[in-house]
Amino acid sequence: MRSVSVVGIGETKMGKFPERSLRDLILEAGTKAIGDAGIEKERIEALYLGNYNGSYWSLQSHMGPLGSEVLGLGDIPTLRTEGACATGSLAFRQGLMAVAAGFYDVVLVGGVEKMTHRQTETVTTGLASAADADLEVSLGATFPSLFAMIANRYFFEYGNVREQMAVCAVQNHDNALLNPDAQMHKKITVQDVCNGFPVAYPFTVYDCSLVSDGACFVVLAATDVAGEFCKKRLVEVAGSGHAGDAITMAAKKSLTTFTATLGAARQAYEMAGIRPADVDFAEVHDCFTITQIINIEDLGFFPKGRGAAAVAAGRTALDGELPINPSGGLKAKGHPIGCTGLSQIYEAVVQIRGEAGARQVKNAETGLTHNLGGSGATCLVHIFRGR
Repeated sequence: MRSVSVVGIGETKMGKFPERSLRDLILEAGTKAIGDAGIEKERIEALYLGNYNGSYWSLQSHMGPLGSEVLGLGDIPTLRTEGACATGSLAFRQGLMAVAAGFYDVVLVGGVEKMTHRQTETVTTGLASAADADLEVSLGATFPSLFAMIANRYFFEYGNVREQMAVCAVQNHDNALLNPDAQMHKKITVQDVCNGFPVAYPFTVYDCSLVSDGACFVVLAATDVAGEFCKKRLVEVAGSGHAGDAITMAAKKSLTTFTATLGAARQAYEMAGIRPADVDFAEVHDCFTITQIINIEDLGFFPKGRGAAAVAAGRTALDGELPINPSGGLKAKGHPIGCTGLSQIYEAVVQIRGEAGARQVKNAETGLTHNLGGSGATCLVHIFRGR
């Protein structure tokens, strides 16, 4: 299997852009990524495009050829991936495997979602389709209510961590203030989070990730050919893991550990030949504040039941020993579903290149991205390191 590196990145600002089309978002992010890689379009041999629910929210399916046409890539093979909130990372893994296996030398991978032009009820219905339609959604379950169940179970097993959850939101908002591409530039306090508009106990609106539009693209190339055109620091994909779990909450073995994260992380660490302690920073899937705490435990960064204490002690802050979500995370950078996994990877590359500006993590040589789909039914973990 060949070594593969990220050689180009590009993204739109994340936010609410009801006037912008899918085509427009794809064109901006894709053009930036190709330009950043310093290659001619003719060198791109395939396109992998992640989109979660464009067929419902934008009445647009067959997204791969749309992306190729918009970007002027010609008659190359294309593929659209869908895996709920892990959609973008699935597209990345498909492109990674194709290059690593030798099918292609250079591919383009992207993710895009457009949601904010729809009414809240329509957006919520589209998001809920990532849960079980018959056994959960038909009974009124939505993801805030499902993850609220997870939070309450965590409280039962490990103690009430309500204020520490709020600290997760505060830290992510602080990081987003330093990220020009972030959707939410708003400083908040623990009191703001705890006293915010109630959503599903214990969540308030500040515990929940955003509804966002956005696109992100990356160019992948075999490392042994990347030097022919890439003028920036190569960022190698050192590890990749993909695992799953039951789609329904009732069928899961535990509500306070995401089995898919354990499996994907194990694969990624083994492939990269590293331990959790070797990671310098991480972008983790903070769809809700409790999820961030569970994730940093499942990834092996902190013992089970001790993630909240680590957050409260500042160990995951931008200047802490293990910065988590320097981009602002889903909570404040934004969560355009099909784009999210690629947006995490964008941040990993920016950090390792040393191009993150005011939010630059010191000595950022090895970064990890963690992307969940649904209520933990799908997970992808990727590890990156500079060359």
